[in-house]
Amino acid sequence: MTQNDYMLRAVELARNGIGFVNPNPLVGAVIVKNDTIIGEGWHEHYGGLHAERNALRNCTEDPAGADLYVTLEPCCHQGKNPPCTDAIIESGIKRVYMGSYDPNPLVSGKGIAQLRCAGIEVIQNVCKEECDKLNRIFFHYITTRTPYCMIKIAMTADGKTATRAGLSKWITGESSRQHVHEVRKQFSAILCGIGTVLADDPTLTCRIENPSNPIRVICDSNLQIPLDCKLVHTAKEVPTYVACCHMEQRKAESLKKAGVHILEMPAEDGHVKLRSLMRKLGALGIDSVLLEGGSALHESALRSGIVQHIQVYIAPKIFGGVSAKSAVGGIGVFEVEEAYRLSKPEIRTYGNDVLLDYDILED
Repeated sequence: MTQNDYMLRAVELARNGIGFVNPNPLVGAVIVKNDTIIGEGWHEHYGGLHAERNALRNCTEDPAGADLYVTLEPCCHQGKNPPCTDAIIESGIKRVYMGSYDPNPLVSGKGIAQLRCAGIEVIQNVCKEECDKLNRIFFHYITTRTPYCMIKIAMTADGKTATRAGLSKWITGESSRQHVHEVRKQFSAILCGIGTVLADDPTLTCRIENPSNPIRVICDSNLQIPLDCKLVHTAKEVPTYVACCHMEQRKAESLKKAGVHILEMPAEDGHVKLRSLMRKLGALGIDSVLLEGGSALHESALRSGIVQHIQVYIAPKIFGGVSAKSAVGGIGVFEVEEAYRLSKPEIRTYGNDVLLDYDILED
C-alpha cells in the first residue's frame, strides 16, 4: 500500500463518526509499522477519545518507530480529552502523515510544531483534498461560529417543486429519498418554514439504520405551528426549536409544556431575521443546518447570505404550469449579473434521478 492508500483508509474510518461527533471534526487515524497496519481508530462520538488515541489503544504491537496517518492536524490542547500530541510523543511514533490543517485557533499549526519539537517528522498535505472535504462543516463553524448551511431541493427537469395543485409526493424516486436521510444524519439541525409544516405535517427525522436525528428548527414568525402537529407531538423525543418574532404568550406556554423550545428573534421585513437565527444556533453549539424549506425560505436564505452549499435532486419528469412552484421564490434578481453564482457541480445519480452538488461562490 502507498502513503495515499493509508490516508484514504483513515478518511474511510473518519466517516464512521458522521452524525455523532458534531460540533467536533471527523477524524480517522491509521498506524503503520513495517508496511503493516497495526492500529486503526476514529473519533467515534462527541466527548469520546480522539482518533489518534483510539488507534494507539487498538494497536496489535508496540507502535514505537511506526508511522501515523491522520486526516487532521493532531490537537495540542486540553479539552474533553488530553492533547493527542502528548499521546503520539509518548508512544514513540517516529513519523506523522497529516491531511488537513486544523483552523481551530487552539491548534492551527501548534500541533505540528509540538511534534517536530519532539523530533517527530511531520509530512503535510497527504490527500489534502479528500481530508478537507471531510470537515467542510467543522472548518466553517470553527472559524465563523455560525452553522454551515445547505439547501436541499428536489425538483422536476423543468424546475418545479410541486404541481399546480401543490402536490409534491413524490417528485424523486426511492433511492434519492433514502439518500436524503443519509444526508440528514450529517447535519446538527434541519430547518424548514411554517409553510412546509402546515402543508406537509413532517416529522423531519432520520429514518435509516443507526440514525442520529438532527435538531428540528422551524421558522415561524407569528407562532402559527399547530399544537397537534407531528413536530410538537414528538418534541420530547427529538429536540425541536421554533424561531419566531411575534408570539402569543398562551400559545408559547402550551408549546413549552409539549417540550418545544421557543427562540424569540428579531424581525426583518416581518419575518425571522435569518442571520440572527444562525448566530443564535451557533451559540447553542449547532454547527450545521440542512434547509429543507419552501421556495420563499430558500430565497430569503440566499438573499441573507447564510447558505454555503446547495444539493439539487432532479427527477426525469416535467410538470409545467405557470402557477406551479419553483425551487426559489421571492422577488428574485433583476439583472443577470445579480444571480447567485454556483461552483462546477459534483454529479451523481440515484436511481433515475440526478444529484447536483454546488458550493455557493462568494462575490
